[in-house]
Amino acid sequence: MTETTPGARLRAAIASGRIVQAPGAPDSLTARLVQRAGFPAIYMTGLGATASRLGTPDIGLLSQTEMTEHARNMTRCVGIPVIADADTGYGGPSNIHRTVREYIQAGVAAIHLEDQVAPKRCGQLAGIRLVDADESAARLRCAVEARGSSDMMIIGRTDALGAAGMDEALRRARLYQETGVDLVFVDGIKKIAEIEAVAKAIPGPKVVSIVDGTETVALSADELQALGFSVVLYAVSTLFSAAKAISETLSVLKSAGTPKGRAEAMISYGEFCEIVDLPFHQQWADKFGG
Repeated sequence: MTETTPGARLRAAIASGRIVQAPGAPDSLTARLVQRAGFPAIYMTGLGATASRLGTPDIGLLSQTEMTEHARNMTRCVGIPVIADADTGYGGPSNIHRTVREYIQAGVAAIHLEDQVAPKRCGQLAGIRLVDADESAARLRCAVEARGSSDMMIIGRTDALGAAGMDEALRRARLYQETGVDLVFVDGIKKIAEIEAVAKAIPGPKVVSIVDGTETVALSADELQALGFSVVLYAVSTLFSAAKAISETLSVLKSAGTPKGRAEAMISYGEFCEIVDLPFHQQWADKFGG
């Protein structure tokens, strides 16, 4: 494997023993901000992608084509690994094969596939229905084989915690480890005790998602690393922060008739131009007579 590929870079980061913090990015602009802040990886969250593209909840409305296009746009504008939500794989074995190959071509470092019945929904929501565990394991083996010689990592995700309880979630996580996936991921965690239970029962590389509004935000990255987690996702932190900031600015603009009162909460136009890499495009145009 070459260390120049996104998958290889993510593998090396995990192998270092230092937990990989991957804040969620609902869009490419946020992905640039995550990289600018110095994080080692980005999480392309399905909830954020759906909210930013459709303005709707994460209930399986985005297609595979839309999600891989979203991933491709994101990987083009950053140099750090992107971990992407691949939902349920978008169909049967041939669909999963295409999904894996499309994400490889999009340049992502890792994808996670979940064990929900399609149409899926956000792991924090009620009403999740599960695919049979053995069928889900077969789908993960399909994804692993479809990857071929690519460095892209495969994460086996289970949403059984909310739908069937901790024992079933742990059973599925252990079963999925046997399929050849690189990491396993028990989603839907809301309590510190649940994180501790997963850490104790599941050996090897694993992912945890910290969701704002739950008690799990009390755990630091160092504490999660000590518990044995390899990757921590912060799926909604940037999305919820942006929504609050935009709402507050709009409220001031509506009531005062001017955004002046929010000036200190905004970045400057010049800083924004730096974030979106305007200097490169200006230099490029100057070089070639644009």
